[in-house]
Amino acid sequence: MNTSVDNPIRLTSFSHGGGCGCKIAPGVLADILKRSSGFPVPKELLVGIETSDDAAVYKLNDEQALIATTDFFMPIVDDPYDFGRIAATNAISDVYAMGGTPIMALALVAMPINQLPVDVIGKIIQGGEAVCAEAGIPIAGGHTIDSVEPIYGLVVMGLVHPDRVKRNADARPGDKLVLGKPLGVGVLSAALKKNALDAEGYKAMIVNTTRLNKPGRLLSSMPGVHAMTDVTGFGLLGHALELARGAGVSVQIDMSSVPVLPGVSALAEAGFVTGASARNWAGYGESIILAESVSAVQKALLTDPQTSGGLLVSCDPAAVPEVLALFQREGFADAAVIGEVAAGAPQVHVK
Repeated sequence: MNTSVDNPIRLTSFSHGGGCGCKIAPGVLADILKRSSGFPVPKELLVGIETSDDAAVYKLNDEQALIATTDFFMPIVDDPYDFGRIAATNAISDVYAMGGTPIMALALVAMPINQLPVDVIGKIIQGGEAVCAEAGIPIAGGHTIDSVEPIYGLVVMGLVHPDRVKRNADARPGDKLVLGKPLGVGVLSAALKKNALDAEGYKAMIVNTTRLNKPGRLLSSMPGVHAMTDVTGFGLLGHALELARGAGVSVQIDMSSVPVLPGVSALAEAGFVTGASARNWAGYGESIILAESVSAVQKALLTDPQTSGGLLVSCDPAAVPEVLALFQREGFADAAVIGEVAAGAPQVHVK
């Protein structure tokens, strides 16, 4: 299920990686950021790089704060329209993860002009436009370059009330953790690249990666919701660890409660995992405590890079029914409580 009949070009063959699996490994990224020089931070900057949050947030006035983010990557699928949709959905997610409402996007387009037909590039852009239309925002501009590998993404801006910003650093001991989407996108992409993904698996992958995380903008108004992030390239463990480190708490995950896309466990068992999964573990594994009952396949799923993954919500136990009901109303049938937050060293424990 790699190409359509009328699209024989395999976009994934042009890139060395795909989707959020292209991210620089977490350990390498941390080393790079350590070497960057400091700079004065204005008081209006409510969220910057200090806790590896999903977007920057700048206070404009007492009623509005501007959310700014960008995300782009190489093809995770061969269908150009689907690639554009996935990349746009993934980029917009960062605004929802901060509790905001997107207002505008700029397109980032880098393409091997002499190798890809113009109509293929056009379909990528059209896919991004379709998702932006669904989110209710215009693509108001952007930038294009000739590139060795195809790259597409967006700069996205949004608005949120300054008091309703949902950082990844505000989880509290006693909170429950809710995950909005099932895991397994990286495994499906690995199978796709090796021609081992059937039509049903491809459909599940596209549905998951093109579902906008719209619940985020509504969750921001719930007092019981304390923190949010979205699960992307560093996998569930990596983003849960960022939450733990930002808040100075311990995160506990119940593997049996973590939703997984259909067929993914069997594919992982057959060896269809991404190289990014191993790089993720190498980058943060020392801060993860796995119970002996956690299998190698489950470990691979927990570190699996998620492209356009789900929201990870830290909320008061009393708010869980309302949070789950909201996810259900918005079409996120797999949303589930997967763990809790506790006092303790910033680590992630998996049982």
